[in-house]
Amino acid sequence: MTTEITMPKLGESVVEGVIGRWLKSVGDNVEVDEPIVEIDTDKVNAQMPSPVAGVVEALLVKEGETVRVGTPIAIIRRTQKEQSTEEDPENSERLPHAYTPAVRHLSAESGIDPASLTGSGKGGRVTRRDMEAEIEHRALSRRAEDESGDSVVPVTRMRRAIAERMIESTRTVPHAWTMVEVDVTPLTRFRESIKEDFRQRHGFNLTYLAFVIKAAVEGLREYPILNSQWDEDRIVIKRRINIGIAVDLEDGLVVPVIKDADQKSIVGLAKEIHDLAIRARAGTLRPDDLRDGTFTVNNTGAFGSLMSAPIINYPQAAILSMETITRRPVVVGEGIAIRSMLNLCVSLDHRILDGAVIGRFLRSVKHRLESYDDTTPIY
Repeated sequence: MTTEITMPKLGESVVEGVIGRWLKSVGDNVEVDEPIVEIDTDKVNAQMPSPVAGVVEALLVKEGETVRVGTPIAIIRRTQKEQSTEEDPENSERLPHAYTPAVRHLSAESGIDPASLTGSGKGGRVTRRDMEAEIEHRALSRRAEDESGDSVVPVTRMRRAIAERMIESTRTVPHAWTMVEVDVTPLTRFRESIKEDFRQRHGFNLTYLAFVIKAAVEGLREYPILNSQWDEDRIVIKRRINIGIAVDLEDGLVVPVIKDADQKSIVGLAKEIHDLAIRARAGTLRPDDLRDGTFTVNNTGAFGSLMSAPIINYPQAAILSMETITRRPVVVGEGIAIRSMLNLCVSLDHRILDGAVIGRFLRSVKHRLESYDDTTPIY
């Protein structure tokens, strides 16, 4: 029995993609959820996992070709699940020079010997991500110089995709911007009191971003017009609340999506943030991790930013940025106190949203964040 693999949809407005690199060849074994191809779109680069186990019978599209969503790109002949030596965790330690097809392919293309690298995979194995990082490093190390002596940095595929995406958003969407200050002193005291115990118990951090996303999704339920998109002669309010989070990478960023974020607890959100960030930096995100976002929350405060005007993740209606939390003097009642203050910045599509509804939304988010303290349920 054979299974036809088709070009997946990697975003709301994505209608086509480019076959960046095949990770499997005809005749190769493939396991369920094992990446078989890298796909590039104007939104993101992602690996596509195989939905079945079997043997690659045919690759229908060449690397570099552009095909529409739903187009057949490969055929896999289904077999019973088999474990190859490369994929056997027990054998991986016995055969530390057993490389995946993706690593071998990159080695052949670049001339880089994987044995010369320090692997980040299990047992020190060299991964596709390790090879790509070394290739990128060597490319940047070979910066050319023009006649004036200026350095010329090669534009990576991801950097070019981000550039095109940002141009599309700013050209299409009339951006407007606003900001509020939030007193998160009780929240910071609460988090500080539990963060170490939480990390030891769960294995990941309870970040401020999880609290901000929780407040934001509750605000979106109160003002659903922000969870929408412009669609020619109509505005589509999305039923599900799927929050995109920007994750920085060495050569750019990706925006994986927390699906149905309004149905998750603060701890559930923190766990998804951790999981998506880890997999984004390891290059193991799946196509489904990157699509169907309805609203984006950006943590520019992680880099010390106090104020920003983020570009909307088109075709969404708005994007919220949380800035760094700073301790500073604030008027409280008739006196002055040192408080922990957070700026929240919103960029909005002025075709859909006006200042009044954004003001109400931000007031709602601000009220919720200022109410978070040691009585707040996080599970």
